[in-house]
Amino acid sequence: MTQQDSSSKTFRVAYQGTAGAYSHLSCRKVFPEWEAVACEDFLSALDLVSNGFADRAMIPLENSTAGRVEEIYRLIPRTQLHVIGEHFEPVNHCLLAVPGVKLTDIEEVASHPQALAQCHQRIINLGMKPVAMLDTAMEAEKLSQTQDLKRGAIASELAAELYGLEILHDNFQDVMGNTTRFLVFSREPEHKEYQPDTTYITSMLFAVRNIPAALYKALGGFATNGINMIKLESYMDGGTMEASHFHLDVLGHPEQPAMIHALEELEHFSRDLRILGAYPAHEYRKRSAFV
Repeated sequence: MTQQDSSSKTFRVAYQGTAGAYSHLSCRKVFPEWEAVACEDFLSALDLVSNGFADRAMIPLENSTAGRVEEIYRLIPRTQLHVIGEHFEPVNHCLLAVPGVKLTDIEEVASHPQALAQCHQRIINLGMKPVAMLDTAMEAEKLSQTQDLKRGAIASELAAELYGLEILHDNFQDVMGNTTRFLVFSREPEHKEYQPDTTYITSMLFAVRNIPAALYKALGGFATNGINMIKLESYMDGGTMEASHFHLDVLGHPEQPAMIHALEELEHFSRDLRILGAYPAHEYRKRSAFV
């Protein structure tokens, strides 16, 4: 992802959530010098890029524990934005409290239901009462305002920093390895030219034609041309039940000969094919032997 350089312009990256959310943390990791803009929902974050107020949007697509973010699959086809990068962010839940409070003082702990579920056993072992709230960072902000000495919050390390809270327990989740994959959206495409020393992921959308074995035939070109498919998600779009639409991620770049042939076959047996973007594979994939 290109880190733009200018002394006169403020570059912005939009995300959904409250300051201190894991999306905000990801923005800081990828664009440390940029202004991160919090939005109420995913569509607002994408719209800020579409209308030119923000230069990028950091949008979560899937989580290794919670699965895919269903809403994103309905929103992407409605934008004309391009995917120019991916980011994998390990989720490190922290148990936060007002400074000076001890672990034994906490009677209840509040956070988003998914965060509570991912820390369920630790909460039970400590004899705390879980309280479901709308957002991890929002609950951290609320705790900093109420100064409740008997209440803790599960949120990110960044939330603790922003709201002046103390981390009583780092890595509070029951199982390590929980990771969220983000896509980075831009108005203009990047990485249009293939570089042989770079491993690429290409993301695309398509719908199958109304013929027997359409999906099998549409994807057959990737098998015959030795292209590895690393993600295939189906979703319904347009308010009807007439046809399934698909999000596909493959290992390769559209300019590679094998990809050219595979995409020709995909286009022949599908409709509404749209290449969202080709971008370098994140280093997390290499460490995890994904590629």
